[in-house]
Amino acid sequence: MGFKNYILVCGGTGCESSKSDLIYKTLIEEAKSQGVADQVQVIKTGCFGFCEQGPIVKILPEDSFYVRVKPEDARDLIAEHVIKGREVTRLLYNKTPKKPLEEVEDIQFYQKQLRVVLRNCGEIDPENIYDYIAKDGYVALEKALFEMSEDDIIEEVKISGLRGRGGAGFPTWMKWNFTKQAEGDVKYVVCNADEGDPGAYMDRSTLEGDPHSVLEAMTICGKAIGAHQGYIYIRAEYPLAIHRLEIAMKQARELGLLGKNILGSGFDYDIEIRLGAGAFVCGEETALLQSIEGHRGMPQPRPPFPAVKGLWGKPTVINNVETWANIPVIIAKGGAEFAKIGTQDSRGTKVFALTGKVCNSGLVEVPMGTTLREIVFDIGGGIANGRKFKAVQTGGPSGGVITEENLDTPIDFGGLQRIGSMMGSGGMIVMDDSDCIVDVAKFYLEFTLDESCGKCFPCRIGGKSLYNILDKITIGNGTEEDIEELRQISHAMQKGSLCALGQTAPNPVLSTLRYFPEEYEAHIKDKKCPAGKCKKLIRYQIDPNKCIGCTACSRKCPVGAISGELKKPHSINQAACIKCGVCRQTCKFSAISVE
Repeated sequence: MGFKNYILVCGGTGCESSKSDLIYKTLIEEAKSQGVADQVQVIKTGCFGFCEQGPIVKILPEDSFYVRVKPEDARDLIAEHVIKGREVTRLLYNKTPKKPLEEVEDIQFYQKQLRVVLRNCGEIDPENIYDYIAKDGYVALEKALFEMSEDDIIEEVKISGLRGRGGAGFPTWMKWNFTKQAEGDVKYVVCNADEGDPGAYMDRSTLEGDPHSVLEAMTICGKAIGAHQGYIYIRAEYPLAIHRLEIAMKQARELGLLGKNILGSGFDYDIEIRLGAGAFVCGEETALLQSIEGHRGMPQPRPPFPAVKGLWGKPTVINNVETWANIPVIIAKGGAEFAKIGTQDSRGTKVFALTGKVCNSGLVEVPMGTTLREIVFDIGGGIANGRKFKAVQTGGPSGGVITEENLDTPIDFGGLQRIGSMMGSGGMIVMDDSDCIVDVAKFYLEFTLDESCGKCFPCRIGGKSLYNILDKITIGNGTEEDIEELRQISHAMQKGSLCALGQTAPNPVLSTLRYFPEEYEAHIKDKKCPAGKCKKLIRYQIDPNKCIGCTACSRKCPVGAISGELKKPHSINQAACIKCGVCRQTCKFSAISVE
């Protein structure tokens, strides 16, 4: 007997931090207390993607999309929607009555998306293997084991045109083929889940919402290259993803989908989890392998590459979570079908964590070739609080800023490189006109400086030198010579650093210099921060023609730097002012400006 309603509750980390777990439990309790427990199945899923509107609850079959739900709303959802068949309008994303056949996909945030990697996130219970199987899970593994040879599997991946989604964009089939052809009876498969870019959570969400897709893909790769052991390297800061992976692995073993003699095929393959301590440099593949082996995670010279000499000196395939999640689709539906998506240079889709000063932040998956303008303004809904778009940073601390003139650039590996940025793993941070571009470059330098392993001096010394110069500029001590020195140090780091962390660390500096030279000049020549972010370079002034002497600003000032009589214009003691901006936020008459 089926259920009258299926209630899907977002169980991703973001929504769980906003009490979605309590919403889930309360819905179950309310269904029992209101006597409809036999009519309702409540399911905790992975991330729906629309994080700005979380916690999200979706009720089927009506496809009702409820947003910003609170635990106390559970009572109405059961009483009104389940029992009376009426949608709870105040909780709907679209408050107007639904048109016939209108679905969640009609919401603007989802309209230009194509969910391949995230196909099951928000659709299934990630802790129930039968939900995954119901969505054609493990069909690809069965096909690979019983209908395809090792070469057939690699050929299908080649036809798909899939390139690694971890940043470098290396052809996936080629990496697999190198390892297959490498000498040796022992080979390994590794999943890189050490996602460390600021603002990035693509891999975490995929593992939280659809862990079996990665397990299935790694097993297929094991068959293709002759490996019998896999490792998932994941940072310990992802407890929910780890928990769901452990459940998925246990369930897969119980059903004969992992371990000895998988599905009676005679093929043995198993996977273990290895926890990382949160070092950004361990996202670099040779440092990652060092960490799995129990050593300090530090990059090693290449060649030899891991595909030939990797984990414990044995041939090793390493791909990141997003790359793996594509594999079951490619094998099940065919590489040619997958290759229809995207551009000539970059096939398939790309997942981005869209964050920053954008109205609709969240997890976005779009076909390669989608423009930045479509992501920021169509999917993302434009800039928050009515401010003006300034730039978007792609590729995290290894990428660069992209300005308005390049918003129509199609997103693929080559397109982003040509304008001075990179795909990276998929972080996308939007900035508005209140962001200081020099301060942004300084922020990324501070991050990479802190995360550098310190092994090679171009990165260790160069990164610190770049940061010191940027810091000097933001406090008003910069000189015109600093600009050339920033460029020289950046180029030296690009050429001399051992690994990609050091080689790409200068990218935010070089791209901001390229697109915002006038902002650097304002800091250096005029000793002003146009965005009003660098405290040493700003002054808060009260316009006597606008100030009515309401005293609100003086009462809020934490250091008593504002004085004046009631109903008369006030003034700011610049020597005492700490540039906190509270006065400007408090003033209702726009009488306080930044100079």
